[in-house]
Amino acid sequence: MPLYSAAAPIETATTEPPWVRRVLLGTALGFLLLFLGLPLAVVFVQALASGLGTYAAAVTEPVARSAVRLTLMAAGASVVLNPVFGLAAAWAVAKFEFRGKGLLITLIDLPFTISPVVSGLMFVLVFGAHGLFGPWLVAHGLQIVFAAPGIVLATVFVTFPFVARELIPLMQEQGTEEEEAAIVLGARPWQTFLKVTLPNVKWGLLYGVILCNARAMGEFGAVSVVSGHIRGKTNTLPLHVEVLYNEYQFSAAFAVASLLTLLALATLVAKEVVERKAARRTVLLPPERPLLATTEAPA
Repeated sequence: MPLYSAAAPIETATTEPPWVRRVLLGTALGFLLLFLGLPLAVVFVQALASGLGTYAAAVTEPVARSAVRLTLMAAGASVVLNPVFGLAAAWAVAKFEFRGKGLLITLIDLPFTISPVVSGLMFVLVFGAHGLFGPWLVAHGLQIVFAAPGIVLATVFVTFPFVARELIPLMQEQGTEEEEAAIVLGARPWQTFLKVTLPNVKWGLLYGVILCNARAMGEFGAVSVVSGHIRGKTNTLPLHVEVLYNEYQFSAAFAVASLLTLLALATLVAKEVVERKAARRTVLLPPERPLLATTEAPA
């Protein structure tokens, strides 16, 4: 006999009357349309207001192409480096107990708590011509600030917490039982990491990488300080949009801004795909069998 009848009423999680739910849903959708949908639509309308020829010229001119390359380079460096740092930090925090653990967690959150402008100033004070390492860098012909390396460093710094903060609670919830079992069975540390730890956190890692990439492409404050605003050399897409807008080249500014908007929408799509796959994997996982069922000898 089935436990649930098809005619049985479906219970809801809340007891509010239907009109309350409709009002809440309508309010949420209204805010989304007003503060998200309308601005996005205006960006594309303004970008195409002067015609496709003007739009194509704005996004393909050499300065715009240089801004695209620099933006993708900074985002690519963040996507490559931050998963390494994030995995190491999350593994240390979630799997081990040591002195200074609270300090490490605080340092991971540091880019979240300070202004991006202050982050950029820190790199100027350290790597600028009159900074801590400035004289040594000048003597060896190296330039960090007001060049591409400074933009990459600033971008990596402000995006560092995304991967670590996504993985730390996930690893803490999983515990250390599986890694300990693998070690007992003779697995080496790297085998344990590749065969046990990494498969368990791969969706969280990918989610953190997507968020990191989104923030890297749109970063303005820290990059603005360390870039020097050298047109065609150190301007990323957000900085290039600002320059065009300040010069009253509104069609070109909105055209370049539409590129950032398309990148953001692509990031949202990727984020949604990862969330759905992670949720599907969780639903399809077979229920755990009791340990006795795998260890008890047949009668």
